[in-house]
Amino acid sequence: MNALAVPALRPGWRLQWEEAQGCHVLLYPEGMVQLNDSAGAILSLVDGERDVTALIDELTRRYPDASSDELAQDVIEFFVDALQQGWIHHD
Repeated sequence: MNALAVPALRPGWRLQWEEAQGCHVLLYPEGMVQLNDSAGAILSLVDGERDVTALIDELTRRYPDASSDELAQDVIEFFVDALQQGWIHHD
């Protein structure tokens, strides 16, 4: 995924915190996807306006102890997977 791409959740899908599950979930018409903490943190920043670089910058600010290079690689790999899973689309 291009670092300048602007990801957005797939139409009809939404992210929410599920208290009963203790995690973020993606809700879609046919069901739900439980997310781990990292996926929830990344997708909580997806607003359809910020590009991948801006999202990585924000995560780097939020998690200053993480290696910025590793964090960037993990975020890009996550977006590639999320795109393949059909969770997101981009411009």
